[in-house]
Amino acid sequence: MKIGLLGGTGKEGRGLASRWAKAGHEIVIGSRDPAKGDNLAAADAEVVVVCVPYGGQAETLRELAPRLEGKVVIDLVVPLVPPQVTRVVLPPGGAAALEAQALLPGARVVGALHHVSSVHLGDPEHAMRGDVLVCGDDAAAKETAITLVADLGMRGLDAGPLANAVALEAMTPVLLYMNRKYKKAGLGLAIAGLED
Repeated sequence: MKIGLLGGTGKEGRGLASRWAKAGHEIVIGSRDPAKGDNLAAADAEVVVVCVPYGGQAETLRELAPRLEGKVVIDLVVPLVPPQVTRVVLPPGGAAALEAQALLPGARVVGALHHVSSVHLGDPEHAMRGDVLVCGDDAAAKETAITLVADLGMRGLDAGPLANAVALEAMTPVLLYMNRKYKKAGLGLAIAGLED
């Protein structure tokens, strides 16, 4: 599959690109700087992953909306407000993923990958573990995201409609707080009671 990473030059994007390429996918990396290829990543990919900071999400998606028409768009954006990244902030649209869908009415937006550690993704020796919750209103788009999660070595779980992305996004600052509190890098989620 051809995967475009918007903001793919950041830590999360580089880790995803490396692991998906190793799993056999073709990767196109873009960044928020138009000269670095967001247009190419959006136009050429079957699936586009939005890895930009929340502050750049709306501008990036408005510019690329025509190129994202009909595509699966996996949004992993979390509305963090530095320096207080350990506090939950709800954006005006309820969730970053809901705002993405509003900006991209012709795309099939899925919220996922919020709790996957960039520290672990960037370490090729680290075996990825845990669960990734996937929200969306398009069943086929969710299945595509779940398959890509499996290609990272993790278990993707259908967590309902896109409206539920507010809970996924809100859990990220909680995990960041716990990372600091327990002096652990890259805490994630595991859902008990669901056996493979």
